Amino acid sequence: MAAAPELLLGEFVRALDARHRLALPPELADPLAAAGQRLVIAKERAGCLSLWSAAAWKPRLEAAVDVIRTKLAAGLLTNRVGQVQDLGRLLSTRQQTISLAGRGRLVLPEGFREFLGVEPGGDVMVVGAAVCVELWQPAAWTAFVTAEMPGFRQRIDELIT
Repeated sequence: MAAAPELLLGEFVRALDARHRLALPPELADPLAAAGQRLVIAKERAGCLSLWSAAAWKPRLEAAVDVIRTKLAAGLLTNRVGQVQDLGRLLSTRQQTISLAGRGRLVLPEGFREFLGVEPGGDVMVVGAAVCVELWQPAAWTAFVTAEMPGFRQRIDELIT
């Protein structure tokens, strides 16, 4: 039986430096680096980016692409070309492979910096989201937690039962 993956948990404040570099806390960087120095950064929602090990991201991406290819080949999307193009645009710009450098540092790529909405010198909330690490613009993080925390107990109960 395979060992359960380590959950990525914790909330940390880190500053984005003038060269758009961000140092992840060791509690989150070390488990990500254990799977390799290559990471995938993905746009999740306005003010939020996620970081995945490349190995964990690859099957997620391949599954999505396979579904589209299969449906295209079967002619099931003939009348939905606009939707297919929208998905293609988002797949093309949603993620990018990046490297995790020494001391858990990474550079936020252009396009992802703007999506996150944090200027150099500004704070970034670095949050363990169990299966990935998320980078949040602080106001977006506060809004998310404020909206979602009231349902926390119910979500835990649903997972347990």
